[in-house]
Amino acid sequence: MNQRTTLILASLFGTLAVVFGAFGAHALKDILTTTGRSETFDLAVRYHFYHTLALLATGILMEKFPKLKTSSWLFSGGIIIFSGSLYTLALTNQTWWGAVTPFGGVLLISGWVALGLTFLKSQKK
Repeated sequence: MNQRTTLILASLFGTLAVVFGAFGAHALKDILTTTGRSETFDLAVRYHFYHTLALLATGILMEKFPKLKTSSWLFSGGIIIFSGSLYTLALTNQTWWGAVTPFGGVLLISGWVALGLTFLKSQKK
């Protein structure tokens, strides 16, 4: 993934995080109360935001560190799978979605590892 695409995705994910957070606090409040999954939804929004910021930083640094494209892919996939599965779980209360969430978590962790390895392997300047 290139720098431009990463930055566009970060802006899209950031927009969606705000929208989902607002919907969760207002429009979806009754559904989340009924399913008993308000905390699950809040966790999804929180991780969505954190990793959107990580993706934004990755995009900003990508010009200097081109190998950050791996982190970009991992963070993007992790946001979609981790937060997406939690959003779906919270809204449907279909507990099998909880089995999907760890795959997204592994992608998010891998994104951070790839980020660190990129910096470790870069030439000191």
